[in-house]
Amino acid sequence: MDALLGTGPRRARGCLGAAGPTSSGRAVRTPAAPWARFSAWLECVCVVTFDLELGQALELVYPNDFRLTDKEKSSICYLSFPDSHSGCLGDTQFSFRMRQCGGQRSPWHADDRHYNSRAPVALQREPAHYFGYVYFRQVKDSSVKRGYFQKSLVLVSRLPFVRLFQALLSLIAPEYFDKLAPCLEAVCSEIDQWPAPAPGQTLNLPVMGVVVQVRIPSRVDKSESSPPKQCDQENLLPAPVALASVHELDLFSCLQPLRFCCDFRPYFTIHDSEFKEFTTRTQAPPNVVLGVTNPFFIKTLQHWPHILRVGEPKMSGDLPKQVKLKKPSRLKTLDTKPGLYTAYTAHLHRDKALLKRLLKGVQKKRPSDVQSALLRRHLLELTQSFIIPLEHYMASLMPLQKSITPWKIRPFSQDDFLRSLEHAGPQLTCILKGDWLGLYRRFFKSPHFDGWYRQRHKEMALKLEALHLEAICEANIETWMKDKSEVEVVDLVLKLREKLVRAQGHQLPVKEATLQRAQLYIETVIGSLPKDLQAVLCPP
Repeated sequence: MDALLGTGPRRARGCLGAAGPTSSGRAVRTPAAPWARFSAWLECVCVVTFDLELGQALELVYPNDFRLTDKEKSSICYLSFPDSHSGCLGDTQFSFRMRQCGGQRSPWHADDRHYNSRAPVALQREPAHYFGYVYFRQVKDSSVKRGYFQKSLVLVSRLPFVRLFQALLSLIAPEYFDKLAPCLEAVCSEIDQWPAPAPGQTLNLPVMGVVVQVRIPSRVDKSESSPPKQCDQENLLPAPVALASVHELDLFSCLQPLRFCCDFRPYFTIHDSEFKEFTTRTQAPPNVVLGVTNPFFIKTLQHWPHILRVGEPKMSGDLPKQVKLKKPSRLKTLDTKPGLYTAYTAHLHRDKALLKRLLKGVQKKRPSDVQSALLRRHLLELTQSFIIPLEHYMASLMPLQKSITPWKIRPFSQDDFLRSLEHAGPQLTCILKGDWLGLYRRFFKSPHFDGWYRQRHKEMALKLEALHLEAICEANIETWMKDKSEVEVVDLVLKLREKLVRAQGHQLPVKEATLQRAQLYIETVIGSLPKDLQAVLCPP
């Protein structure tokens, strides 16, 4: 425990230090610093806080002898605070990628060539960019002048290990926000004992009493490579936590900004009880995705607007000269070629650079997990570019803090939202051109918008109700009761009790201290009422 808290003995090394001014030179660490193993995984760890007068400020860089340029500091500060979710309380994880300011490479990375020669292209160390993996916390704090504690813990690395570093942050960030500097120094010391990243090998990485087991893909891996096997578990106590991947983004997580709100059947047959309902031609095709293997469906459902036919993988390695979407009218016979047959006219232009990159990967027999990572990142970025303007607009429908009530969320106006896209649309974060307005209009007509809006409205309503409860608990209840009738006071008791029951059932995002204060307010208010009303409100 002493070691985790940073109080036990350890060999001499750099200490925690505030981020002081630097020259405009490259980020570099002196060769004499004993951080070789640490720097094989991370460049540095940063703490970014929100200062009322200065805005975002770099509070700490560790190890303290790692130098960042002023431009890099500024980029880390701005990228470490959420933009579209800045009104949400609690914890948020995300990542960013930023350009390194020029200059010579750090001598610490002289072994890059050895790692990069064995790692897949997509997982090689970035020579000119940093990845920032962020754990942001925003909670109400009356001791802070602004009223909120806002701080980010950031892992800066040249490695694109999204899942690994997110898992690492989920372990260390909550502990850091509780114990601060000593905890962070202890964690960095543990990372400095890790083996270097080794493609193709299963590594055990101990941190904060947990052993994280990972396998970094190798460029010689076969496409069907499996997740890391838990080996030597009898010598590891507690048993290791195995990550299926150090880098791949969960496809479902990529799309969670936009929930799929229609029906889907991964496997469907002619014997299904809803076969007749789904295959009828007397009405428009239903909003459903069916996974089928029976060739019967090719003819039966050829009138459906979208059909994806998957065939056996080709072994020849030949590539099509051009990738095309085929019209459904061409899907007539049982021997139709694999492909996507659709009546849909795309609103956005295709990303030719991505297609060329994927096809080149097939040509060079790039591992499928790397290809998947490229595709996942494209889908993630495209979905985020589409959702962020919607999130911004939804946030603008919330009432101001000074007029918080549970019933003041303004209605969603499609026209107002579309007008806002001119200066705050997806073009700010996405290079794809096309008819974005048409895409949003089509989205508004789909069940997915209705599902997304209902979920977001529900979350905002709960948030407002929680803020309202907090505002009530912060008010001077004795002053409020002076000019109120007994009916109004009893009404307050009943409403506070209702909110308290919901909050205790974890339906409202409030802290335990707020619940205790609400209970105290209820007792105070009841105590001010006549005995007969007290007996009614608090029966024996």
